[in-house]
Amino acid sequence: MQKRSVVAVIAAALGLLGIFDVILGPVLIHLGWITPLFGFQWFFLLGLLEGLVALLVGLLALWLTRAGSGRGGRTLAWIGTGAGVALLALLVVVARPGADLPRINDITTDTADPPSFVAALEVPENRDRDMAYPAGFAEQVKAGYPDLAPIRVSGSPAEVVERARTTAEALGWEIVDVDAEAGRLEARQVSRLFMFVDDVVVRVRPRAGGSLVDVRSKSRDGRGDLGANAARIRQFTAELPR
Repeated sequence: MQKRSVVAVIAAALGLLGIFDVILGPVLIHLGWITPLFGFQWFFLLGLLEGLVALLVGLLALWLTRAGSGRGGRTLAWIGTGAGVALLALLVVVARPGADLPRINDITTDTADPPSFVAALEVPENRDRDMAYPAGFAEQVKAGYPDLAPIRVSGSPAEVVERARTTAEALGWEIVDVDAEAGRLEARQVSRLFMFVDDVVVRVRPRAGGSLVDVRSKSRDGRGDLGANAARIRQFTAELPR
């Protein structure tokens, strides 16, 4: 009877544990038992790391359990390797969109004079945070997202604020505050999987022949956003009636 390879057992255990952690993180977040950032870092990312280790250990286990080696557990070696490959593919899918983007999480169409949050400052999660635009982000926004720019539209600021509200609601944003007189709309959007919250402010100012719209989208957690905030601004820009 062949003796089961301990390395193969470890590979399978790591692979299955990695898959379990990757799934468990979002589940616990949606149940409200852990915060989005904790679930992402200590379950999802940890699961991906376990998968990478499982892949390496699994490949070693496949060699150790090769024909004629006298060691059993080749099925376990394949389980560990397969789980590792799956988790590595998931890592590529998650990380690839933001691979070449700056690690910042506060994006705006006006880096010289970014719109300011007002209503978002009163949210308990933001009360101890500095919501001013971070020094040094402006140049990174220009380099990473050169296409973002103020939006020129027809109509008075009050009319455009209402258009902005309709557009934001159509995009699934949760409206937090609307001040047509001040030309400001604030909203938030929650990501589906990890429930990360991003605060958004839309500023509308008069210009010759219409209004000028600027948008700022800021994540509450993490340092980078994998381009999520810029994508939100681009989508709003494309959908806002001119």
